[in-house]
Amino acid sequence: MPTVIKQEDFIASVADAFQYISYYHPVDYIKALHQAYQKEQSPAAKDAMAQILINSRMAAEGHRPICQDTGICIAFIRVGMDARFEGPAVGPRLTPEQMVNEGVRRAYTDVNNPLRGSMLIDPDGKRKNTTDNTPGVTHIEIVPGDKVEVIVAAKGGGSENKSKFAMLLPNDNIVDWVLSVVPTMGADWCPPGMLSLGIGGSPEKAMLMAKWAMMEPLNIHELRARGPASRAEELRLEIYEKVNALGIGAQGLGGLSTVLDVKVTDYPTHAASKPVALLPNCAAMRHAHFVLDGSGPAVLEPPALTDWPALTQDLSTCKRVNIDGISKAQLGELRSGDRVLLSGKILTGRDAAHRRLVEMMNRGEKLPVDFTGRIIYYVGPVNPVRDEVVGPAGPTTASRMDKFTADMLERTGLIGMIGKSERGTATVENIKKNGATYFIAVGGAAYLVSKAIKASRLVAFEDLGMEAIYEFEVKDMPVTVAVDSTGTAVHRTGPQEWRTKIGKVPVVIV
Repeated sequence: MPTVIKQEDFIASVADAFQYISYYHPVDYIKALHQAYQKEQSPAAKDAMAQILINSRMAAEGHRPICQDTGICIAFIRVGMDARFEGPAVGPRLTPEQMVNEGVRRAYTDVNNPLRGSMLIDPDGKRKNTTDNTPGVTHIEIVPGDKVEVIVAAKGGGSENKSKFAMLLPNDNIVDWVLSVVPTMGADWCPPGMLSLGIGGSPEKAMLMAKWAMMEPLNIHELRARGPASRAEELRLEIYEKVNALGIGAQGLGGLSTVLDVKVTDYPTHAASKPVALLPNCAAMRHAHFVLDGSGPAVLEPPALTDWPALTQDLSTCKRVNIDGISKAQLGELRSGDRVLLSGKILTGRDAAHRRLVEMMNRGEKLPVDFTGRIIYYVGPVNPVRDEVVGPAGPTTASRMDKFTADMLERTGLIGMIGKSERGTATVENIKKNGATYFIAVGGAAYLVSKAIKASRLVAFEDLGMEAIYEFEVKDMPVTVAVDSTGTAVHRTGPQEWRTKIGKVPVVIV
């Protein structure tokens, strides 16, 4: 007799799993990050990791998203050949892909913990938001057995955008290629996280292998203890050591830990080829695994709060800055690397808003917001629930706004920006030229950051949804000066400093 998996059990399990991973980190990630935190010697990186760990526990306790980018939904489904799906007595019978999408819709529109919808239809045209984060991306495999195994993951755009692929020649060195591309990824993918490589097969097989391996436990320390037993394991160790020796560090600020683990999966390939995919997984490492055996929906056990370290953020070295009415010259007294607690009113805006603002300026139209002497935060928050002012509201990748920054600084009176990760060379020069200041907030600390937002009001472009322009009133919002008014950029100086230190001082990895 085949195992019967009821359609509703499958859908409910998928919905529960996506809710679960929105606020629970895998315990192996918590432990690996805490180990990295304990050995970290870079104050800036150590502070960033502390914020990520504190945020993780807050999200677990509050059942609110770890990150405001609640991701593109991915499902890997292994269907046993002796299992079958049973539809409802009344209503449509759905395919596995349709069932995944229904689970996604339920999860992302849950009134108790609504998740941000980031999926757009017509991706090269109108780019209209589907509002419920459907469709997901589903991969189905038929395997021996009578059960259905499901792995779900939510991947943020910052890390997905840094996916790399190359068709190397048979004699090309994979480690050399990895070390050439990782520095180009900067901090957009929110390290420390994981790198996963797929080697061989065909181009699409390599990418799929790398994505699948991201769901495996973080266990590089076990491999270091027992030693490698295959070429793939040799590569894991070599890449782990050499990528960390780059000194990129948490959030790209410079430090000892850039990756917490490296995965390598290989497959036979053509004699003339060596396809290689490199995918990063960010600090919001979200995935869950469950098995359906016909006995009902899956039950995912929550981690114990004792799995999180008891940490508090050290604010003793922070500078408190009231930005209401602050002049460009006053803001310009801050220096790259300064830790700052901002208080006052800031504006928000990201890709769609920036594009619309520049188009309006080019047409000679009056802007709906006066940016003179203001600071803008690149953010697309989660909708609030209950007594929240906003939902989790961490920074988005600042470099996506680079193409608009010169216009914003030179034509609107804007004096400061807040985002995550580094800016391009031309943008750093524009910041210097205009005497502006660029701050970063920690990617992966969205719920923690949101607690600094005390009031919010819509000021323009309501039709853009989470990309609309808001005015936030903040109190002690934790940020770091990433590019100061002299053009000094911490994402350049930090990794350079720590790459030199790591090269001179033996580093003991625990």
